[in-house]
Amino acid sequence: MVEHDFRYSLMNPQHTLTECRALVPGRYQVTGNGGSIRNNDVLVVTLKGAKDLSMRLTVETVRHLINPPGQWVAVASGPVFGELAIHTWQVNCDSCAKELSFEFAVDAKLGNKAEKPAATARIAELGWTSVAEKHLCPKCQEPA
Repeated sequence: MVEHDFRYSLMNPQHTLTECRALVPGRYQVTGNGGSIRNNDVLVVTLKGAKDLSMRLTVETVRHLINPPGQWVAVASGPVFGELAIHTWQVNCDSCAKELSFEFAVDAKLGNKAEKPAATARIAELGWTSVAEKHLCPKCQEPA
């Protein structure tokens, strides 16, 4: 198993995704160029509409195309979203007032009640802690 990074970047246009679409929730069809994609490999792809959010897809089957050279089509499994929504929120550190602007993804079909847990999980991924309504940046968490 190998991990392939296909997050959006203009730095490596030979190693790109052409399309990533949901077949059903949790199963995706991915078309791309470059890399030696094989079954059970992991693809890291940028979420549509996001600046820095990505998801991990595990390749179930892959078919390498003859023409154009280097192109492939894969079926992969990944996160289950009924309807993906990307939100941008801001929090401030309650100790030093540093501001964090962050994106997070949530299943829109779950409604507003799913936003706070998703935001809290994303804050934790970024190294911040969140207790009740208080937030601490990574620097303020360090012991003095």
